[in-house]
Amino acid sequence: MEKIPEIVTSPLSRPVTSGTDTVRVHIYQGDPGKWLLEVEDRFGNSTVWNDQFDTDQQALDEVMRTIADEGIGSLVGAPEA
Repeated sequence: MEKIPEIVTSPLSRPVTSGTDTVRVHIYQGDPGKWLLEVEDRFGNSTVWNDQFDTDQQALDEVMRTIADEGIGSLVGAPEA
């Protein structure tokens, strides 16, 4: 039986609200020494960055920069039909 690897989640993972929208920021370990960034909206849509980050803080900084530059709406998709 194959062992399922443990998912290590950063303590920097959190909900982020701007205006009336809230997204959930997930930061978790990827390749050794790297961090993955995923944002989930209220409809369950997910945005995942292709690049991995050297630190979990860099991942958080990237999503906060995206929200500041493009607006939180850029991370919110349509509700499932």
